Amino acid sequence: MTPAHTLNLLGVLSESKRIINTHSRHFLALSVLFLLPLSCAIVIYPTLYLPTRTPTPAPDVVSADFNYTFNSPQTLIFPLIYTFLTYLISICALATITYSTYHGFYGRPVKFFPAIKSILFSFLPLVSTALAAKFFICLISLSFLMFVIVIIKLVQNLGLGFVIDYNSTYFIWFCSVIILVLTLIMLYFQVIWGLASVIAVTESKWGFEPLWRSSYLVNGMRSVSLSVVLFFGVLIGVWVWMATNSVLGFNFVGDWRSWDFVLQTVISSCFLSLLTLLLLHYTAANTVLYMYCKALHGELAIEIAEEFAREYVSLPFDDAKVPHIVTVVSG
Repeated sequence: MTPAHTLNLLGVLSESKRIINTHSRHFLALSVLFLLPLSCAIVIYPTLYLPTRTPTPAPDVVSADFNYTFNSPQTLIFPLIYTFLTYLISICALATITYSTYHGFYGRPVKFFPAIKSILFSFLPLVSTALAAKFFICLISLSFLMFVIVIIKLVQNLGLGFVIDYNSTYFIWFCSVIILVLTLIMLYFQVIWGLASVIAVTESKWGFEPLWRSSYLVNGMRSVSLSVVLFFGVLIGVWVWMATNSVLGFNFVGDWRSWDFVLQTVISSCFLSLLTLLLLHYTAANTVLYMYCKALHGELAIEIAEEFAREYVSLPFDDAKVPHIVTVVSG
């Protein structure tokens, strides 16, 4: 029996790291197949979408005017293709890594082809759950913005002498506060719905049901869920920013034999590799958090007992195959 972890961020990170290290080659294969292309798409796309600028042909023009080619059909087709492929890869990565972490937590065999096969059963639940969440987020955002617009219009039409200057510092601060409040609302729903994708994969629930189920499971563990979201959100956000700047400074037309070109290649590869690692640990940590939430609500005891009994009769024992026991101590 492995030692019980405290239900906090360190426990989630430690358990997810244990599962990944136990099946390191399996998760490496999934990361190279799905997460590495996803990292490249996230980092390289902003540089590809930058407008190409060409100087005006007139030699007597002194001004630095540039012609930006935004009217090409590719400006609409390429983002659509990029969005579709990126979303498809992210769904595949989410399904396979969640499936593998879930079975690794129980000590079950974690194999490559069953993980790939899980995409067939998880694809539609993940897509329907994502659409349901986006529907609610859009509805809440529109309602909030409409409320703000109505307040502004009422102030203008009441004739109380208030004149709104849209260029004033006060209005900019007002907009900043509105954006902050809306961001906090989005963060709240990210916390309570953070387990929805895991539920869609492990319990095969669809649409709105994983959202309600996630809200129930996270109850009592919201601080841990918030810690996971902020920890990985900040790390991934900063790393994407650093990796994008690294790619922006890349000299693609330089001499590949020069030291600058080699150094830029190494730096960009390191950024992409570490971003892939962060995405892997975030997905695994979210799955472990789901298991901890089930343990807190008393749903894991029977499942753990069944898994332990199954492994008990298959001697000799292997630490990697013994189900992980989670103990919840209530003060």
